[in-house]
Amino acid sequence: MSQFLDCIRLPNSTLGIAKGQFQNISSIHKFGAVPAMSQNQTGTVWDVNNTNYPWSLFSSAGTLDVPSVNASDDGKSVVLVGLDSNYEALEETVTVSSSATVTTSAEFIRIFRAYVIDGSDSNVGNINIQKGGTVVARITAGKSQTQMAIYTIPAGHSGYLLKGVATCQDGADATGDMFIRYFGQETFRVGHSFEVCGDGGEYTYEFGVPIRLPEKSDIDIRATMRSNNARLTAAFDLILDKDD
Repeated sequence: MSQFLDCIRLPNSTLGIAKGQFQNISSIHKFGAVPAMSQNQTGTVWDVNNTNYPWSLFSSAGTLDVPSVNASDDGKSVVLVGLDSNYEALEETVTVSSSATVTTSAEFIRIFRAYVIDGSDSNVGNINIQKGGTVVARITAGKSQTQMAIYTIPAGHSGYLLKGVATCQDGADATGDMFIRYFGQETFRVGHSFEVCGDGGEYTYEFGVPIRLPEKSDIDIRATMRSNNARLTAAFDLILDKDD
């Protein structure tokens, strides 16, 4: 904790964090986008329209599946990023196939990012990552990376929430909430709320005092589109401090 306090007091401390100058201190930038949230529908800000993220599928760790992909994406390498059964950082690279489902060797208790690391072009089709037959991450066609405004604080770390941003497509407006589920509790509860209008520009909030999130806490940005079917985005920045 003392190192975290020391680093945030210094000028240009965020640059120092990015450069890795502070032992046990790192940063996380999470961002998400809904391609087309339907009017009067509520969902997590991620690559799947009108759908709350299926957290219940991760009551226990398990392998993940990548069903067959577009023929143009056959053989591409995809990195899956999340947490293992101990809530510690976990990454696995899989080679996707246009003719078969690929299954991870590792078991994930969370997944909050996936991206393509080879091929001269972006993925031609959607690349879905599933658990128990349900999509838990999607690399939307042409993006090469998931857009998921969710995150879970790894074991042995505290997260300090610094900033949140949201936008929606011109001509639409939405109401949104940052839901937090503290580890050991069953319920997500609102930690911050926002309103965003496409005509008014982005919503931005910088926390005067960073919000501390203990290990294994889940973050889920959700929104309700009040008018017009539209694209919606959200992002947040936090600092991870390895606990003493």
